[in-house]
Amino acid sequence: MELGNFEPLFGELKVDSSAITTPVRQFLFQVHAPDPSHLRVDVTDCFSTSFQTLRSIQQLDDMRDEIGVGGSWSDFLEYLVNSIKFGDVKLVLQGQSESTGPESARLIAQKSKGMPRISVPLRRLVGDAANEAMARLSLDMYKSYKTNHNLLLEEKEGRHQLTQMLSAEQEKSEHLRKQLDELLYSNRHTSQKIHDKLTSASSSAATLYDISEKQSDQNPSPMKAPKRVVPAHRRSKVRGVLLQDTEDD
Repeated sequence: MELGNFEPLFGELKVDSSAITTPVRQFLFQVHAPDPSHLRVDVTDCFSTSFQTLRSIQQLDDMRDEIGVGGSWSDFLEYLVNSIKFGDVKLVLQGQSESTGPESARLIAQKSKGMPRISVPLRRLVGDAANEAMARLSLDMYKSYKTNHNLLLEEKEGRHQLTQMLSAEQEKSEHLRKQLDELLYSNRHTSQKIHDKLTSASSSAATLYDISEKQSDQNPSPMKAPKRVVPAHRRSKVRGVLLQDTEDD
C-alpha cells in the first residue's frame, strides 16, 4: 500500500474530556492523502473547534519507529488503516482555555488491547483554516457517500439483472422439462400401442394356427386310390383309320 492509493477514512471520535470543564460537542474526523507524499488528519465539531495535522512520509516513518510497528512500509500503513477503521479511536483534548476552548488535541487509535497504539498530535485551527477544514471534510464525506451509494446501486442493479437471468433460465428449464416429459409420455404411449398391436397380431396368428391344427385333426384328407394298370393283352388295339363313305340317297 502507498499513500497514492490511500482511501479516505471517516468516522466519529470518542472524546476524552476528563481535563475539560466545559461541555464539548461530538467530533468527526477524516484521514486522507492530499498527495502521494503526505497524510492529513482533519478533526472538527463542525461548529467552533477544528484540529489538523499534516505528516510527511519521513514523519510517518519516524512515528512507525516510535510506536514499534515492524514489517514493511506497506504493513505499517495497513496497520494504521485497520487501527483507525476497526479499532478504538478517541480524541484527547488538551490545553483547555475558558475563552477559546482546547488549544490542542491528540488522536489515539489502537487496533486491539495489547497492540501498538497510534498517537497523532493535532494543532488547533482558527479563522479561514478552520472553515476550510470543515468545508473539506463535509464535501469529501459527501463525495465518499455518493461513491458508496453509486456502488450500492450498481450492486443492486447487478443483483436484479442476475435475478432476472436466473428466473428466465428457470422458466426455460421448466419449459424444457415439460417438453421432455411430453415427449417421453408420447414415446411410452406409442411404444405401448405398438406392443399391444404386436401382441394382438401374435395372439391372432396363434389362434388361427390352433384352429387350423384342430381342423386338420378332425378332417383328415381322403387317400386317393391308386390307378389300376390294365394288362397289355387286354387292351384293344386300334390300327389305322376307319374311313366311312357317306352315300347320298
